[in-house]
Amino acid sequence: MNNQDHKKRIFTSLVLFLMIILIIKYNFFLILMLLIFGIFSLIEFFTLIKKIFKNTILKIIYNSLFTFYISCFCLTFFYFSNILSLKILLYTLLFGCIASDLGGYIIGKTFKGAKLTKISPKKTISGALGSFAFTIIVIVTIIFLFYEIINYKILMVAFITSLFCQMGDIFFSFLKRKAKVKDTGNIFPGHGGVLDRIDGILLGVPFGFISINFFY
Repeated sequence: MNNQDHKKRIFTSLVLFLMIILIIKYNFFLILMLLIFGIFSLIEFFTLIKKIFKNTILKIIYNSLFTFYISCFCLTFFYFSNILSLKILLYTLLFGCIASDLGGYIIGKTFKGAKLTKISPKKTISGALGSFAFTIIVIVTIIFLFYEIINYKILMVAFITSLFCQMGDIFFSFLKRKAKVKDTGNIFPGHGGVLDRIDGILLGVPFGFISINFFY
């Protein structure tokens, strides 16, 4: 990645961080972003499926399943955002997912080493470990600041959140590989499409919540 790409990535990251702050603070902005992200996610997914499958029935099945999933995700995200106790957990997991992506990128680029999977050649074992470490640090810190507790259950929630974050990332990497494309889109300079940014979140946040219910 050249300096120009790095600059684009940093700028886009700052814009996305500002968007998260506005989402947390303003309900109207939350609804707007959920609609925009939801619609672009569907468009990008439909495009991938169109390139992967020739069979019309398979296209309809996969597109329908993803439409249902995205709809449930967005509605649940909005509902949880309006209940304070759930909102704290929701955004803790969200920041944990962002940390997972960031940790994988920073540690993976720094230490490199053995590849994690052939599905996504850029992903390394060191990057995966970095993802776990960053997510654990962020989630444990936020939970401690709000509730002043630290225990193995929180560590497990953080671990599971990062695990499914990485699985979501690998899953969409698999689809992109099948579709023979580098990114799902180009809406975010230096980052790609919407699905390139939220692929881990789509699995990390839901399974993070499931793990909370399991351990608590």
